[in-house]
Amino acid sequence: MNKQAAKIGEIMPSEIFDADRFVEISGRAEYCAVKRLKDIVKMKLRTPKRLYTLKVEPAKAEEIMKKLQCEIREI
Repeated sequence: MNKQAAKIGEIMPSEIFDADRFVEISGRAEYCAVKRLKDIVKMKLRTPKRLYTLKVEPAKAEEIMKKLQCEIREI
């Protein structure tokens, strides 16, 4: 693998399926972008190296947002 491909691999987005892990990562995140769709809420954590995404139901999203340790941005 060449250096260019390695750099691209480092900044690829990752989907997380565990809400507790998502909250844990929020401690080192710059911000959390929240996108509300009809039946799902997408929450995206921006860390210096990676973008982490969590998809949850609207009711569960409110509980998770209260636990986050970073700035929350509604988009």
